[in-house]
Amino acid sequence: MARKPKTVQQEPAGHGVVVRARNGDVIRYDQSGLVMRLSDKVIADIALRLGTMPATGQSGPTVAAETERADPHEHLEGIDAWDVRIAGEWLYFSANLPGKQGVRGFRRLIEGGDIIADAPGPLFGILGIGGPRAAIATGERSHFPQHVLAPADDIGAVGHAGIEDAKQIDTLEHLREMTHEALVAETFIGWQLDKYEAFPLFMARVETDSSATTAALGTGKAFDNLVAAAGNLVQAAKKLGKRAKLLCVHLDYSLEDTSGDATAYRDGMLALMDRASEALFKLGFDNPVFVSRLESGTAELTDATAIQGQWELGWNHGAHRLIYSAPSYMFAHDSYDRPTAKARREMAEMTAAAVVEPDIWQCPTFYLAERSTRDPSVIRMVARAPTKLVIDADDPFDAGGSAGFRLLDAPKGITITNVSIDVNDPHTVLLHLSDVPKGDGLRVAYAYGADPRTGKFPANCGAVRDQWSLTSATGRNLHRWALPCVLPLTAGGGDA
Repeated sequence: MARKPKTVQQEPAGHGVVVRARNGDVIRYDQSGLVMRLSDKVIADIALRLGTMPATGQSGPTVAAETERADPHEHLEGIDAWDVRIAGEWLYFSANLPGKQGVRGFRRLIEGGDIIADAPGPLFGILGIGGPRAAIATGERSHFPQHVLAPADDIGAVGHAGIEDAKQIDTLEHLREMTHEALVAETFIGWQLDKYEAFPLFMARVETDSSATTAALGTGKAFDNLVAAAGNLVQAAKKLGKRAKLLCVHLDYSLEDTSGDATAYRDGMLALMDRASEALFKLGFDNPVFVSRLESGTAELTDATAIQGQWELGWNHGAHRLIYSAPSYMFAHDSYDRPTAKARREMAEMTAAAVVEPDIWQCPTFYLAERSTRDPSVIRMVARAPTKLVIDADDPFDAGGSAGFRLLDAPKGITITNVSIDVNDPHTVLLHLSDVPKGDGLRVAYAYGADPRTGKFPANCGAVRDQWSLTSATGRNLHRWALPCVLPLTAGGGDA
């Protein structure tokens, strides 16, 4: 965590990439030879030339061209439905059903099963993998029950918990609880509702196990079940006459890691993403977007090496499309260090906002702490951020006058007296000290650890953000807050 690590990215033996685009690999190779991915436009053009257009996934029957009228009382007794049509194995109809979606078109298999929205576009997948904490779910129904679904294996959005193998299945069912992945899907639909735009169809599933390290997570039961869930996404889309589109893979594994080594944490996550990208590519998906929160610790656990490992991973994720949606300190937690119901909604909103623009999203990230050449009692904290930095005057997390910065290993009596933004560089924070710190081995922490002189909490929080904001459904203003870090204090040289 002390410095930006050297990028490490290795393909599995016998595998590699010949041509890579921003959204994925175009030509790869493995033991069988070259493997080429074609865009949807190219596939559609080939189908047009052959005279066999594929299913469009638009609203209405797409699997069979011929339809027949049906009696709603015979097939949908007790449901406020009309305009019932049979096409192939599907029953299509308009209805007024529970949920915020209003009167819309729906479908259901003639043989039975849950009612699904007859939505336009692809079947979107939001998948997740992690430890036991990733399986936390709110015992509530979705506001859009026919649009946010899970594989119909009677497991729900929460996966198999590493207990059993996931089954191959091509049908979908309603949710009984709302995981983070399901809340993200619901967030997207809520935004579409506000804009009076089409509602997508989602499949959500998170797979977990009790792996003790990231290395074990990448080779364990949760990983195998994650790949199985992606396969079920493909099969469910095919049955619907749609294409499958994987929106993101949510990584929720941090404080569970017991390796005690930040580098081991990073390398294990890199290996997991390597294996996942390879498996998903074989299923026909583009280079996946991996999204995570940077876990900044709890009241009792303020200096876990996994926190440092996450920062390392943020700088060193190779060609993987990894983004941190937010630091965890910005969300409210209860006395058991679990996010509150409102916080879980806000977490989902931050994840959704990050996934919308994965190639430009970045929480402010400090990567350099250096002595000012103009004034040796000033430390320059240089960050990378999409917009100008802001030191929030409201200090919503009670980070204190130092805005969440602390000096580590500094001579006794030297304190941070003032924090400001450099007028010549809006991505640099200036720490004004009570005296000039002398000696080597000094470090500067942001939003990391409790103050050892007071032991007071809140710990692991800060007051630095950029200018981006989003009004949450909870009524709170959300911002991109800076990520926790610990940096060595280096010699100056960056003053303009």
